[in-house]
Amino acid sequence: MVPLKQVFLAAVLVYQVSALANLEEVFAWKELSFVWPSDEFRANAIKSGDYVPENNLPLGIEKWKNKLFITVPRWKKGVAATLGYVPLDQPINKTAAVIPYPDLKSQILPKAGEKPGDGHITSIFRVTVDACDRLWVVDTGLADILGDPTVISQPAILIYDLNTDKLIRRYTFKDDDVKQDSFLANIIIDTNKNKCEDAYGYVPDLGGFGIVVYSLKENDSWRFKHNFFHFDPLQGDFNVGGVNFQWKDGVFGLALGPEDQNGYRTVYFHPLVSLNEFAVNSSILKNKTLANDPHIYYEFRLLGNKGEKSQTSSSIYDNPTDVLFLTQLSKDGVACWNTKKDLKPENVALVIHDPEKLIFTNDIRIDEDRYLWMISNKMPQYNYYGLNSNEVNYRIFKVKVDDAIAGTPCVA
Repeated sequence: MVPLKQVFLAAVLVYQVSALANLEEVFAWKELSFVWPSDEFRANAIKSGDYVPENNLPLGIEKWKNKLFITVPRWKKGVAATLGYVPLDQPINKTAAVIPYPDLKSQILPKAGEKPGDGHITSIFRVTVDACDRLWVVDTGLADILGDPTVISQPAILIYDLNTDKLIRRYTFKDDDVKQDSFLANIIIDTNKNKCEDAYGYVPDLGGFGIVVYSLKENDSWRFKHNFFHFDPLQGDFNVGGVNFQWKDGVFGLALGPEDQNGYRTVYFHPLVSLNEFAVNSSILKNKTLANDPHIYYEFRLLGNKGEKSQTSSSIYDNPTDVLFLTQLSKDGVACWNTKKDLKPENVALVIHDPEKLIFTNDIRIDEDRYLWMISNKMPQYNYYGLNSNEVNYRIFKVKVDDAIAGTPCVA
């Protein structure tokens, strides 16, 4: 009789191979390049140190129509543009140059003594497109994070109309929103096409262990705190791509379930340094009178444990299947969980895995055609040792959602 554990491992291998067979590599770069006004402009940027090719590490992705947005945080000096896109409506060039968005001028760091304008962007980690064709951005305002950290501007939300590429709102977070160790690097948007002006942005604070809520209609923000936003000290030791490091990031990944009959949603969340997944109803987060109410502790729920080495940066919910996809930093891939089932390790499937091409799968998105997009970037090597410019370091893949979960516990 074959041991049950061997049968389970064989099944895991079958559906991983099935998903990998349908995984399409869309972009692959040794170093990230950009579209410049001229060759002379690029040469001068390199000479001045404003562009150091090996320091440009792509991290976040988002898709809107024929644009795939890519973020490039200013971890080090020499980042050409922290926000850009590659076009998808022309023959795909796997090493396509990134086009700065909305333009290059808004992303050039001000010189000493200069004050950045309202349209200026300093450093972006993740972006989100909402149902109303708007791009929401959280700007940390911090440059040269791993070197000589420099505050260029205060953390802010920027909102762009994607049909006109115009900035329609800049909201600087209030002093009460930001703590001494705050790091605001992600945002998800709760709205729909029928109530575009009544939109809410949920911004996790991975360093200050909170969630900041922004109301577009009220142009106001408030902050929630909870024990579940903190990191698990037993899960902060990582080994990724041959690099050992320790992190203590708190709440980071957020995902929205579908609207219920009252127009509210389940907000799924987790600290990056944790194996657990949690949830809260959006009716709580939208109510600013509850932000400092100690009686709402039990409105935040522990859903369960994802399994060993299941630390997750980004997550995304697929409405047609009720499946939550989760990046797996320590497993070089992406997992899934059908939210109609109990959250326990046997109900979490590692559907995408490649120890060479998916080192540090950092961000995921689902587009209107239900393709699951993912980006890997060898971030641990970049942070601690530097990258080999003779190797492919950054990759973007896509796979059909239904192909990814076929034959797994994530299928209802």
